[in-house]
Amino acid sequence: QVQLVESGGGLVQAGGSLRLSCAASGRIFSINAMGWYRQAPGKQRELVASITTGGTTNYADSVKGRFTISRDNAKTTVYLQMNSLKPEDTAVYYCNFRNIPGNGYWGQGTQVTVSS
Repeated sequence: QVQLVESGGGLVQAGGSLRLSCAASGRIFSINAMGWYRQAPGKQRELVASITTGGTTNYADSVKGRFTISRDNAKTTVYLQMNSLKPEDTAVYYCNFRNIPGNGYWGQGTQVTVSS
């Protein structure tokens, strides 16, 4: 099992910044991927950004150039730096961890609200 603890959500004005963190613990394989998904009311959960232990990143087109995903040296904590936030970024953001090969795990979610 892998446990995920998220932090960093909140309320911010459009154009502002927030930084999300997600710390993983438990049965962590040497090769894994961590990422952030989000789900707005009435919409499906979508990938925001992901990063592997090898450093390969992937971003949704809607956040490219504004969001940056990174990991700490121990590769057990993932960060999402969100700049130039827009009202359409408002959603519950979920951390995801996936052992490769292996199972995926979800965090409890953290609310991000961007006011116009």
